[in-house]
Amino acid sequence: MAEPGPAAGENGVGGRAVRVGTRRSQLARIQTDSVVEMLRELHPDLHFEIVAMSTTGDKILDTALSKIGEKSLFTKELENALERNEVDLVVHSLKDLPTSLPPGFTIGAVCKRESPLDAVVFHPKNCGKTLGLLPEKSVIGTSSLRRAAQLKKKFPHLEFRDIRGNLNTRLKKLDEKEEFSAIILAAAGLKRMGWENRIGQLLSPEDCLYAVGQGALAVEVRAKDQEILNMVSALHDGETVLCCIAERAFMKRLEGGCSVPVAVSSMLKDGQLYLTGAVYSLDGSDSLKETMQTSVNYPQQNEDGPNDDVQHVGITAKNVAGQAQEAAENLGVELASLLLSKGAKHILSVARQLNDAC
Repeated sequence: MAEPGPAAGENGVGGRAVRVGTRRSQLARIQTDSVVEMLRELHPDLHFEIVAMSTTGDKILDTALSKIGEKSLFTKELENALERNEVDLVVHSLKDLPTSLPPGFTIGAVCKRESPLDAVVFHPKNCGKTLGLLPEKSVIGTSSLRRAAQLKKKFPHLEFRDIRGNLNTRLKKLDEKEEFSAIILAAAGLKRMGWENRIGQLLSPEDCLYAVGQGALAVEVRAKDQEILNMVSALHDGETVLCCIAERAFMKRLEGGCSVPVAVSSMLKDGQLYLTGAVYSLDGSDSLKETMQTSVNYPQQNEDGPNDDVQHVGITAKNVAGQAQEAAENLGVELASLLLSKGAKHILSVARQLNDAC
């Protein structure tokens, strides 16, 4: 973690508590508490107040996320509160944040990533099995087109059905009914909830590439609120920042979202950033997948200047080398351009049309 930034005042901002916006779900609260705890360690003199609210995505539970057609399902209400100065910062799962933020906002911190992998949680009767060992026509629950597209291709003997609700609700649906043999969830959420023991199978990137930003927490702030931006920037994890900039740039260039199956995996090793990106048809039968790499081995420049607060796909990270961020963003754009040159646009537009028509 970076060194603490300048304190935001004796007891808060302008003599009041620092107000932190979050969704109401148990997982969102756990994630927000973890961020606030890190901020408290850096700024023991500050007082933090958590403001919880429901978002559109929390309220619409009878429709697949990919059908709702709203890019800011889990972020809009929180951003509205940020705009109205009702909160000073908002904690999100990075994968919920669109690649283009509304004007006036920025991601001021991307915290160290938990596992980005997807996990399989099995119905108690299937304990000890893997997806490959489940009986023919077993039903797997997932709210993600990305997961379903990849796994339909790899496990054609299984059926995939939409399942909505927060983690608690989905696990309850799995355990108390006979509808699902297993459900697919982000490993990070299960770990943060303390439910790692429910993970029956971790899906490697070879099995299932993950969602852009999956496993990382983001702190969104008002772009011009220098005091808060300085405070939260100490939470940036350099490796996570570079991986997520590349992933988000890839998604943005493809104009992807939750209504189309776009997937990634990324890795930083020995100063080289590796990015794998893929697009899929809804049934997984048609796909394009490529890997590219670039050097991000640049020294951090500590010069103050007009480019101090440059954003890269919505992320402001002053304590990560600017050239490295540019290289990461270019990597994502170039990988997406390669896939587009091979026909990705057609695959995604057909997937979008079929999803809208279903």
